[in-house]
Amino acid sequence: MRSISVQFVCSVVFTAGVNSTVMAQAYPEWTLYAPFQGSTSTYLIDLAGNNVHTWSSNFAPGIAVYLLDDGALMRTCNDQTVSNFGGGGRGGRIQKIAWDGTIEWNYVAAGPNYVQHHDIEILPNGNVLVMAWERFTGAEAVAMGRDPAHAGPWVWSELIYEIEPTGPTTGDIVWEWHVWDHLVQNLDPTKPNYGNPADHPGRIDINFGPSDSDWLHWNAIDYNAELDQIVVSSRTWSEIWILSHEKGHSGDLVYRWGNPRAYGRGTQADQMLFGQHDPEWIPDGLPGEGNITIFNNGDGRGYSSVVELDTGVNPDGTYTLPAVGGYGPSGFVWECDALSGQSFFSLIMSGLQRMPNGNSLVCPATAGTFIEIDANCNVQWSFAAGGTQFRATRIGEHDPRLEGLLWCYADCDENTMLNIFDYICFGNAYSASELYADCDGNGSLNVFDYICFGNAYAAGCP
Repeated sequence: MRSISVQFVCSVVFTAGVNSTVMAQAYPEWTLYAPFQGSTSTYLIDLAGNNVHTWSSNFAPGIAVYLLDDGALMRTCNDQTVSNFGGGGRGGRIQKIAWDGTIEWNYVAAGPNYVQHHDIEILPNGNVLVMAWERFTGAEAVAMGRDPAHAGPWVWSELIYEIEPTGPTTGDIVWEWHVWDHLVQNLDPTKPNYGNPADHPGRIDINFGPSDSDWLHWNAIDYNAELDQIVVSSRTWSEIWILSHEKGHSGDLVYRWGNPRAYGRGTQADQMLFGQHDPEWIPDGLPGEGNITIFNNGDGRGYSSVVELDTGVNPDGTYTLPAVGGYGPSGFVWECDALSGQSFFSLIMSGLQRMPNGNSLVCPATAGTFIEIDANCNVQWSFAAGGTQFRATRIGEHDPRLEGLLWCYADCDENTMLNIFDYICFGNAYSASELYADCDGNGSLNVFDYICFGNAYAAGCP
């Protein structure tokens, strides 16, 4: 298999209407996005803003979309018929839509007391991590130690379950994790999980946060295969949480960051995240690899920023908690609160992701725009999609998932014809040690790459 760089991203611009601005050093790629309002379609556009492909559905977006290895789309859907509760970001159904529009998987991710919302994550084995609200009665919450004054008729907790697709509409749950199994409370010693939250930072204080039913309001999920860990974002708590996906682990959080007041180890002055969205581990090989990028919305602060966090993870996948205070670090390794000198703000949704050239894509959702910035926060590309956009996904020009669909490996010079100039193009890429020339994807350039290219040339293009 060829090894061509893959990139997911989100971006922004500061103009109204549909237009694009291309500046020097923009990363050559496509952008994938699903409009949050008024559309049942998902679009793939080029850098000039031209639509190159559309996937259609008969459901409004559940707001998360992902491109799969075969060019199909995994899309969450806002299905109001499958559950009787839910709020902003509600989904409830997950569809896999083939490149030609065929619905290949149509899975209901909801029940009487749970419903998928906001985001999902596709695992390397093809399984899907589903993030869902889980509903309990106020009486059930009080029985777990919640203050009756803040229980209300319903309390929504959160859960994650891993689905292995088994048929056109079915799937097996092969792993699950529930916040409700990892609580702590210091209100009532006669109730379960009694203890000082500061002494149990891996547990979730059932009496912290708002008294709203949507008490935790997760809005994003990501997975790190090397660590076998999951990160989620709690908007209402202004924290990101990391938990282990490893079977046999206790399930308590292994790391949390952004607001140490949430576990009794800090004050308001220590808060660093403000209603944040989209924590994503930077993939290996990209600048900042292993760090986490976050869109820091600025709820209560009045301005947004995009940031990069070094968690200080240890080689064994653990994190160090000091005897006093919360988890480190004390700040960010990179931060932008103005793009080309212009401040930005989006109270809701939004995203950020690092790209192979070191640039980043920013998505202030309510601006309805996508923007690429360099490491110095200077704008390199922008596109105004209009409306509100949850996130957008950047995909490399020669992404292997789109081979045979939007590009052909043998057509190296991309003139839609196969001839000697394609061999010359490949030779130039080989001489320049470009990733494109690693045809067999083994990480080194040698004669076998020429053989591989020759076989691709002989097979022709679709």
